[in-house]
Amino acid sequence: MTAWLLSGLGLVILLLAGDALVRGAVNLSLRIGVPALIVSLTIVAFGTSAPELLISIKAVQENAPGIALGNVVGSNTANILLVLGVPAMLATLHTSECNTRRNYVFMLIASVLFIGLAFCGTFTLVSGLILLTALTLVLLNAFRQAHAHRKANNCSVDADEDLEALEVLEEADPDMPYWRVSVYLALGLIGLPMGANLLVENAAIIARTYGVSETVIGLTLVALGTSLPELATTVMAALRRQADVALGNVIGSNMFNLLAIIGIATFFGNIDVDPEFLEFDLWVMLGASLLLIPFVFFRQDINRLWGVALTTLYVIYVIAVLT
Repeated sequence: MTAWLLSGLGLVILLLAGDALVRGAVNLSLRIGVPALIVSLTIVAFGTSAPELLISIKAVQENAPGIALGNVVGSNTANILLVLGVPAMLATLHTSECNTRRNYVFMLIASVLFIGLAFCGTFTLVSGLILLTALTLVLLNAFRQAHAHRKANNCSVDADEDLEALEVLEEADPDMPYWRVSVYLALGLIGLPMGANLLVENAAIIARTYGVSETVIGLTLVALGTSLPELATTVMAALRRQADVALGNVIGSNMFNLLAIIGIATFFGNIDVDPEFLEFDLWVMLGASLLLIPFVFFRQDINRLWGVALTTLYVIYVIAVLT
C-alpha cells in the first residue's frame, strides 16, 4: 500500500513540478527578449514533456528499461484512445475544421522510425542521435511554417497575439518579477527528479509485489499517469470547442514522446527492448495512430460514438496488457 501511495505522490510532484518549470522557463525567456513564437515551439514543447523525460532517464539509470519504453509507448496509445476518446464523449470534437495533415504525417513517420529502431533490440546512443536528428528537422519545419504563415498574413499575427496564445496555457507575463520566475524554476528543477525518483522506485516495487513485469507497469500505471495533463488540456479544449488545440496537443505530444524522450534518455545508457513491445504494444500504438486517418484526412468529427469506441478500445488494451 505504501508503494502505491508513494507512486501517486511521485506522480503528483512530477506533474506540478513540470508545470512550474514550464511557467518559469516561458516567463524567463520572455523577460530576456526571446520571441513568444520561439518559446511556444521549443520551451513549452520540451517543458510539458519533462515529467516523461525524467521518468525515462531515471528508469534507464535504475536499469528498468521496461518502465522507460512503456512510459513512451503506453502514453502515445493513451493519448489517442483515451485523451481524445474521453473528451469526445463530453462534447463532439469538430476535427473536420482542423488542418493537421502535415504534423500527423510527421507523427506517423516518427512512429515507423521508432518501431524500426526498436527492432534492432536496443536503443543505443546512435539510435538516440537518429531520433533527435528527426526531432530537429520537425522543429525546423514547424518554425519555417510559422514564419511563412506570418509573412503570408502580412505579419497580422503579431507578437501580442503570439503572447496571448501562450497566456492561455502558461500564464505568460513578460513583466513577471525575477524572484517569482526563480521560484517557478527552482520548484521545477527540484521537484522533477524528486518525483521521478519516487515514481520509478515504487513502480518497480509494485511490479515485484504483484508479480508483473516493469514493462506492464510502464505501459499502464506510469503511462496513464503522465497522460493526465494532456487529458485535462483536451477536455477543456473540447468544452471550449477548440478541436485544433485538442488534436494538435495529442499529435505534438506523441512526436515529442517518440523522438525527444527516448532520444535524450539514450545519453544515460542503452535501453533494451522487451520482446513484448515487438510482438504487441508497438503495433497497438501504430494501429491507434492510424485510427486518426478519418479525422485528419477525411474531415470527420470525433463525435460521442467515436469517443465511446476509442475509450472502449483503450480499456480493452489495458485489460490485455494486465492479463
